[in-house]
Amino acid sequence: MTGRRKVALVHYWLVGMRGGEKVLEKLCDLYPQADIFTHVLDPAAISDKLKNHRIVTSFINSLPRAPKMYKNYLPLMPLALEQLDMRGYDLIISSEAGPAKGVIPGGDALHISYCHSPMRYIWNMAHDYRERSGLMKRLLIPPLAHKLRMWDVTSSARVHKFVANSETVANRIYTYYRRGSEVIHPPVDVDDFSPAAELGDFYLMAGELVRYKRPDLAVEAFNRSGKRLVVIGGGEMLNELRSIARPNVQVLGPQPFSELRRHYAECQALIFPGEEDFGMVPVEAMASGRPVIAFNRGGATETVVHDSTGFLFDDQSIEALDAAIARAEAARLDPLAIVEHARKFSSAIFSRKMSDCVESAWEQHKSGAQRAQLS
Repeated sequence: MTGRRKVALVHYWLVGMRGGEKVLEKLCDLYPQADIFTHVLDPAAISDKLKNHRIVTSFINSLPRAPKMYKNYLPLMPLALEQLDMRGYDLIISSEAGPAKGVIPGGDALHISYCHSPMRYIWNMAHDYRERSGLMKRLLIPPLAHKLRMWDVTSSARVHKFVANSETVANRIYTYYRRGSEVIHPPVDVDDFSPAAELGDFYLMAGELVRYKRPDLAVEAFNRSGKRLVVIGGGEMLNELRSIARPNVQVLGPQPFSELRRHYAECQALIFPGEEDFGMVPVEAMASGRPVIAFNRGGATETVVHDSTGFLFDDQSIEALDAAIARAEAARLDPLAIVEHARKFSSAIFSRKMSDCVESAWEQHKSGAQRAQLS
């Protein structure tokens, strides 16, 4: 059936391989003939699997230093999306975290939006982003964000069905768009990970080092306790964390997958102190048989089972994190049970659920049933 449909995948930008791009890869597996549309492309930063597809960029890609400065062009992205030619496509799947869903579909096309989150910087984290900006941006952000919010809500009407990557995101979709959504958790390649025969004496924090993930909280807590912490990942806070880390805290920066996998398997536990939309990193750690110590908000509440596959703490404070670490050290969790739990978030399950979702929506769309809103 898919061979008779012309499919477009719309992704916000392709400048690295993070969680959103891993989802896009799985969508490419489901629709191997699909064309990819995006605002900005850095060919050196994406996988061969994505490069094997025809990739069409918006005019943002032609602006100065677009692969590095793309976020500065955010106010132009609604216009850029609407200029992308979607004529002739039967099925459009937008991958939304930055602006992606705002394309104008052909009159008979089915548009499904897989939403990692409505744009954080204009919705749930708008004030955080403004506070961290310089004076000029603090002055410009409120009127620009106001206009973007109006466009964002308007463009949500161009989507026939929303799919959320977590219950947390489903709640945001309803809050901001007043739309229902089906929850399908992102794919995690759980078979790429396995437990180690022997553990190290360190804890691990991994992922992009940005402020909302609170890597500073982890470093400060381990600075005070003197326990070993290894930090893996790059991002805007890398140098800052290195400057405050004491000798017991190693901030390694970005590492190859082989090193990340080894650290997952050998750590005492993963430290996850931020609030994520879903969070693939905790699932990868659990697929390695290791417990997760996570802030009790967001996607971690859907992946980490308290007192079974890890421990949740309620306040983003050193004291609360220390108490959760102490509880983990006193517990005897079963690594094999943790691995089995992680398998609930496998790539195979994602592909099956996403394929079923698309086919069900396609049948409804073509039959005319609930065409105005399938979700």
